Amino acid sequence: QVQLMESGGGLVQPGESLRLSCQASGRIASFASMGWNRQGPGRTQRELVVRISSPNIPVYSESAEGRFTISRDNTKNTVYLRMDSLTPVDTAIYSCRYSAYTPSWGQGAQVTVSS
Repeated sequence: QVQLMESGGGLVQPGESLRLSCQASGRIASFASMGWNRQGPGRTQRELVVRISSPNIPVYSESAEGRFTISRDNTKNTVYLRMDSLTPVDTAIYSCRYSAYTPSWGQGAQVTVSS
């Protein structure tokens, strides 16, 4: 079983940046993909933000492309998400996801973009 520990998030103004991190522990599969989904206010489902698989091929959602950057440190089993040019539409709970045999989810990080 894999456990995920997220950090980052918070309140920022439009146009600012934030960084999220997610560290996996437990029985890590080298081929596992990691990334983030998010669930905005009033939404009933999470939507993909970005995922990165081995060998480090990122897949971004249309809304994240060009503004968000995911990186992966395999020595620390950690992925990082840098989010630039944030807008109020990006306000959501961002949940880290690990996917190999079965998916695991982090506890979620609140990101609020507001002036």
